[in-house]
Amino acid sequence: MTSSVTDARILEAMSRVPREQFVPEAKRSIAYLGDDLCVKEAAEGAPGRFLMDPRVLGKLMELAALSPSDLVLDIGPATGYSTALLADLTDTVVAIECDSDLAEKASATLLELGVDNAAVIEGSLPEGNTKQGPFDVIFLNGSVPFVPSDLLDQLKEGGRLVGVVREGNVGKARVYVKSGAQSTHRNGFEAGIHPLPGFEVAETFTF
Repeated sequence: MTSSVTDARILEAMSRVPREQFVPEAKRSIAYLGDDLCVKEAAEGAPGRFLMDPRVLGKLMELAALSPSDLVLDIGPATGYSTALLADLTDTVVAIECDSDLAEKASATLLELGVDNAAVIEGSLPEGNTKQGPFDVIFLNGSVPFVPSDLLDQLKEGGRLVGVVREGNVGKARVYVKSGAQSTHRNGFEAGIHPLPGFEVAETFTF
């Protein structure tokens, strides 16, 4: 599932953190399938929620150049698998989840697994968490059409934001690096993953 991930620390973390604990019981046999995995079906106008394809997840974490001393903001972790991995690889993780049911499940699973350096907070994904920043790394758990400046402002000097940005029908992994008042970015690999809720671009009308 992670054949294109070369960072030994990330591979070891993925072998330690049981992904099956973060998926519904009926889907645990396919927890390591090389694709996004639905953990909450769409209902009442709310989009479905997914755990990211393990290969894409690992490659994004490589792109973030994670350090054991990093403070990380994990955006939209759903049931918390990415939070557990990041907590294994870094010092402290603050996760922001907009779905109260998923936030509760994520917190419970992390507690069950003894993850004591991560917290899941319910909140708006595009707004991030200004109170506990600035952060060394901000990690987006899904594709977005754009990266809000509010999130980039929550990076420390030299901090990195990683995610998949959609350009038309193509998603490109991208890393932003904070330098002074500006953030520069570079593209990584192409990736087709499900979108994060809350980042939709408002429709405009012309007359």
